[in-house]
Amino acid sequence: MASTQVLRRRIRSVEGTAKICRAMEMIATAKMRRTQDQALAGRPYSEKITQVIADLADIQRVAGGHYPLLEKREVKRIAIVHIATDRGLCGGLNANLNRIVGRFILEQSVPVSFITVGRKGRGFIRRSGLEIRAEFSGISDRPTMLETMPISRVVIDDYNSGYVDQVYLAYPRWVTVMVQQPAMDVLLPVEPVEMPPTQKGEYIWEPEPADVLNELLPRYVEMQVYHAILELIASEQSARMVAMRNASDNAKDVISDLILTLNKARQETITKEICDISGGAEAMAK
Repeated sequence: MASTQVLRRRIRSVEGTAKICRAMEMIATAKMRRTQDQALAGRPYSEKITQVIADLADIQRVAGGHYPLLEKREVKRIAIVHIATDRGLCGGLNANLNRIVGRFILEQSVPVSFITVGRKGRGFIRRSGLEIRAEFSGISDRPTMLETMPISRVVIDDYNSGYVDQVYLAYPRWVTVMVQQPAMDVLLPVEPVEMPPTQKGEYIWEPEPADVLNELLPRYVEMQVYHAILELIASEQSARMVAMRNASDNAKDVISDLILTLNKARQETITKEICDISGGAEAMAK
């Protein structure tokens, strides 16, 4: 059994770790509500722009026209926009996302390149020896569309130039505080959803629908990337809060076990000293 001095040192060390975890939990809790509100506020806009593009695409199927971001072609190379965190200490958030991305890569028979967002995603791709087309990191907890537009621009340029033929968006989707679901969505080519007749709106387009669609498609890609990053930030803060709470609880359990061990060690020391004193007194009496 370790000495009482070593046990006391361990207890102080674990208590310091518990305080750090508790502080990080409080910070994540404070940020969590704001990031959740941002992610939830962006969902209606994302859904609405999807509906508008579906309506425009339906019109253009009849009118004809060339729209590169809607064009489906033979897939010779795939790109994945891999959106992960810059920092760790958020449970299995990044590991779960990396797992589904790795499984997806193994299923492909064509080359796959990556546009990474976040240091944790970049590290995973580098360790895997895969091509990184561009990398981004250091995005703030309150990102603006202006911060995320360079990511969208790389995606759109690579697709329009024919370097890639299909683009996926990999990110953690926020569901609840306890649940963050890794997702992989097709970003390009844009696939307009089939709207039921009851949900189709009556729009008056100005200028022509073709001009609106050409302008709206890049905005759609930018919005999807921006919204995926909002989902990531909300998921990160929720996962970090839960992870730090679990770490704090585990530290308390470790401290309790160490205190019990310390008390046992002290008791053994006291018992041994009493036995030594009793033995010495008996020897002197004889």
